Amino acid sequence: MSPMKLCVPGDRLCSTEDCMPGTGVYLRHGYIYSSLAGYVLRKNEGEELPVISVVRETEAQLLPDVGAIVTCKVTSINPRFAKVHILYVGSTPLKDRFRGTIRKEDVRATEKDRVETYKSFRPGDIVLAKVISLGDVQSNYLLTTAENELGVVVAHSEAGAQMVPISWCEMQCPRTHAKEFRKVARVQLSICRPEQGPVGGVHPSPLQQGPLSPSSRNTQLPYL
Repeated sequence: MSPMKLCVPGDRLCSTEDCMPGTGVYLRHGYIYSSLAGYVLRKNEGEELPVISVVRETEAQLLPDVGAIVTCKVTSINPRFAKVHILYVGSTPLKDRFRGTIRKEDVRATEKDRVETYKSFRPGDIVLAKVISLGDVQSNYLLTTAENELGVVVAHSEAGAQMVPISWCEMQCPRTHAKEFRKVARVQLSICRPEQGPVGGVHPSPLQQGPLSPSSRNTQLPYL
């Protein structure tokens, strides 16, 4: 992630023809100015123009950065990628909504040409992923689940039950025993060891404490 631009109150950021005003800014004579000392953040929120805001340094430190482990919720899938909303950076919940994309080639490390998105994720799944770069706009992050510890950590079956992982590529409904394909995360004890804190810079989110294995079938994770 490239460093964000620093600004001080009164700095002219851009024209109203280029961006819409967000928080920490004000309008004057067709231009957007900073009202805070902090970092300039541009987010595309589905409007024709991106929204420009200024956030303080403490807030900027919570933004997803390259290499960060994030917890996200799948919103839609197609044959080429899955779209997600990023919910946590490490174990810290995000106040703002950030979008991410997991491309087909970034789902797993092996047999990339055989990956089928709909056999890896479904809308509503909670996924552990790593930020690999920024996309076209600052709010659209490119993510990967190629490592063994990354992938789906919470999924619900068509019957509405939280499914149990039974292999690295399948989960099973405890009610109907129906199996569904997923790119399953192997969350290891070495990562989620609360008495020792995060290991290797990986912070488990509250959505996936402890290993996902048959021994943790009774673990109830929140459904977002």
